[in-house]
Amino acid sequence: MSSQVFRSSVQEVLSLADEKQLWVMIAAHLGRAPKQKPSPEERSWDASLPVLARDLVEAGLEQVEMLIEYRLPESSLRADVILCGVHPETGADNYLVVELKQWSSAELAFNSDRIVSASGLPDEQLHPIDQVSAYCGYLTRYVEVLHDRPEAVHGAAYLHNATENSVSTLRTRLPEQTGRMFTGGQDKEAGEGSEEVGEVGKEFISYLKEHFYPASGAGAADRLLQSGIYPKDNLFSFTGAELRATTQYSLLDHQKLAYEMVMNTVRLSKRADQKSIVIVSGGPGSGKSIIAAALLAELHRKKLNVRHATGSSAFTESLRKFPAKGSTELQGLFKYFRNFSTMEKNELDVLICDEAHRIREVSTNRFTPAAQRTKRPQIDELMAVARVPVFLLDEDQVVRPDEIGTIKAIRQHAARSGYLVHEVELDGQFRCGGSAEYDEWVRRLLGLRAGGPTQWLGDPNFDVQVASSPREMEEFLYRKNSDTVTARMAAGYCWPWSSPDDDGILVNDIVIDDWSRPWNLRGDRSIGGAPPRSLWATDPRGFGQVGCIYTAQGFEYDWAGVIIGPDLVARNGRLSTVRKGTADKTIKGTKKDPVSDEKFSVLVRHIYKVLLTRGMRGVVIYSVDPETREFLADLVK
Repeated sequence: MSSQVFRSSVQEVLSLADEKQLWVMIAAHLGRAPKQKPSPEERSWDASLPVLARDLVEAGLEQVEMLIEYRLPESSLRADVILCGVHPETGADNYLVVELKQWSSAELAFNSDRIVSASGLPDEQLHPIDQVSAYCGYLTRYVEVLHDRPEAVHGAAYLHNATENSVSTLRTRLPEQTGRMFTGGQDKEAGEGSEEVGEVGKEFISYLKEHFYPASGAGAADRLLQSGIYPKDNLFSFTGAELRATTQYSLLDHQKLAYEMVMNTVRLSKRADQKSIVIVSGGPGSGKSIIAAALLAELHRKKLNVRHATGSSAFTESLRKFPAKGSTELQGLFKYFRNFSTMEKNELDVLICDEAHRIREVSTNRFTPAAQRTKRPQIDELMAVARVPVFLLDEDQVVRPDEIGTIKAIRQHAARSGYLVHEVELDGQFRCGGSAEYDEWVRRLLGLRAGGPTQWLGDPNFDVQVASSPREMEEFLYRKNSDTVTARMAAGYCWPWSSPDDDGILVNDIVIDDWSRPWNLRGDRSIGGAPPRSLWATDPRGFGQVGCIYTAQGFEYDWAGVIIGPDLVARNGRLSTVRKGTADKTIKGTKKDPVSDEKFSVLVRHIYKVLLTRGMRGVVIYSVDPETREFLADLVK
């Protein structure tokens, strides 16, 4: 597929570069809109790709195929280049993942050999060896043709503008098969005519010759691009495997940077006896919960006093039931935000607050006995209880008026308490088929991004459909739902929510014309063949009930059906919120606890943002409002 990769020969790269058309051709091939000036990323293609192509020519490897901007399976992340060719000794397909860096200088961050500060970049970066090595691990795990041949996949970080002296501290990180680092070789301190310059400059050329024979790489490229893809483990399978033994799952790019940032902060906090906060932010599918699970498992293995916490009953109970099943010790690692109000200061080494956008103003509520109620901010309880509190959040998933989990709120409270704050913003998308285009489309559809709704132009990795009726949606999802593929319907909270009748039969509260279905159960035990609310998204019996924001948030399934209720309608080319359309008193507000029109509008849009981004393979959308259905159908053709 053209949007997946720009496939080129070495000579084509050099010819396009000479004609000043390289960035234009790559951008067009990747489906980007034409523009007058290149972006910084597109300028980097012109600067770096010809350097690599000329090195291949010098090595006598013009027939090696170049896969440029190769999109990793089910991800929005891309490898700069994958070189495809023939191994000089075995004659088998061989691949080299090349990460191109324009850094002129870089140095290791304090107390870490995995975190780097690079010239010209304001934020800390992952060490290039770790970045490219993670790409190799990801490819061998999920690409079928590479899965049983990890020896055929190699990685190199090429810092072609750097000298050995300018990145000397980065050499502390030892090389490995899937991660080598090379510089451009022009070491000014050595002098133009010195032997050192010549030897350093030849190192990358020699490395290329070790991996490729001067023969066509077209077959190897074909087999990689045509390979099947293994399905990714879901969060619960991954968490269970991690808790029992270290897996080979590769955290990528900023995911790995966030992981290393936390591990480094934990080491420093013990050495300096200083409390520090880590904030990890990112959109749906950016890997926040995967990072949380990997951190929990590793810190627990290291015998540190660590806990995982969320504000979601469904999410926490699923983590206890599936990954920690049969182990009281492991189940005890998963807590709720409200569980830390009575614990001592720094009683824990690390507290991992996943879904931290769900942090409440206070831990107690109207159901708490009067004698136990407190006005202490919940965020203060969470920060106080651990030497290193970690907050993983997506501000666009705040869906209740009393949820205050924002980066600003965490920063402000940390500043008042005198705590250091480290931040990492995740940059990838691993849900919705890894489609960054879909994520942007949803944001603009819902008015969460400037510019207004746009046409859905399609993505081969993610299917978007608009149904003409809820029955059509359900029948489509029913055909998808199986032992290996999960499908669920969810809706805005726009209908009453009844308890099962006296015979244990669920009430069909959601009535749309001649179609009706029940909500998922409210309670924590199975009734009438339906799973408890906490397992609606993961138990096969959940199909047939309609989930809501409180049971869908934090989960993912292969196919998502979303019913847009009368609380969100299309008028004059935009989606508008309607307060009387909701049945959720929490966001509608009361005289005692009013919710402003502006706040209500934001919360409704956040709710549908969550529901529309639960699917891994596709989404089917239905609106009860005829004008909105027509509006959506015009956008999705």
